[in-house]
Amino acid sequence: MTRLRADLLLLVTALIWGTAFIAQKHANASMGPIAFVGARFLLSALIVIPLALYELRGEPPPLSRCEIGLAVLVGICLCVGSILQQTALITTTATNGGFLTAIYVVMVPFTAWLLMRQPFRIPVLAAGVISVAGAWLLTAGGKLQAFAPGDILLLLSDIVWAFSITLVGVFMRRANRPFFLSLMQYSVTAVVSLAAACIFEQVTWSGVQAALPAILYAGILSGGIAFTFQIVAQRYTPPSEAALIMSLESVFAAVAGAILLGERLGPIGLAGCALILLGVVAVEIGPSLIAGRDQSRGK
Repeated sequence: MTRLRADLLLLVTALIWGTAFIAQKHANASMGPIAFVGARFLLSALIVIPLALYELRGEPPPLSRCEIGLAVLVGICLCVGSILQQTALITTTATNGGFLTAIYVVMVPFTAWLLMRQPFRIPVLAAGVISVAGAWLLTAGGKLQAFAPGDILLLLSDIVWAFSITLVGVFMRRANRPFFLSLMQYSVTAVVSLAAACIFEQVTWSGVQAALPAILYAGILSGGIAFTFQIVAQRYTPPSEAALIMSLESVFAAVAGAILLGERLGPIGLAGCALILLGVVAVEIGPSLIAGRDQSRGK
């Protein structure tokens, strides 16, 4: 797979995640956030099982204990991040939520340095700041609303997402087993979340039925497809650049809100979309410009 195709997979991932926020908000009205996370990723795990079995047909090298432990750690990150985000959606406003969710973009270069010893790249950091500024204009219009408990949870989830994205990159460098990693992280999240839901929440069949459309959308598209696309793509796209492309999630969420909910994007919101796009484009053309400069020097 080429870097361009990997980036296109990340673009599709951002599109699916951006529209999934509507489903996630809907689910909180019918069932507890922890139970919803468990149900959606149980479905995601069931969907990816055939792909994980197909991956074994090539008789890949056996995974080491370290690699299996790394996959479990990725699953724990997905579990914690998803529960924090889903719980936050109960109390946070759409204005604050859209911006605060994008903060992980500027955290990934630091987690990539910490875990992978990847040097800081000024163009990537600058693009991240530009994209977060765009999210600020897009979702907050330059002014946040009063902070709610959910906003703190979203900031905590940003830290978890940053580590999750970086750990996926670490695993894919060590073992080219994307479907195994997908199955492992979905399974860990489903088991832990469903067990926690049985302890901390009251799960009813009527609530599950009411939230079934959201479970299906989040489980099949957001989980089974989008998270798997992310893992496959991150073998070819570094974590920091991957996070920037996935920040387009905010733009797609705004477009989905305009189409499905009748929300309007004013001039400030459109400027925010443009800034996010500028950050992503800068990351896309940056490597090409650097490669071209190096080739010209070689001549």
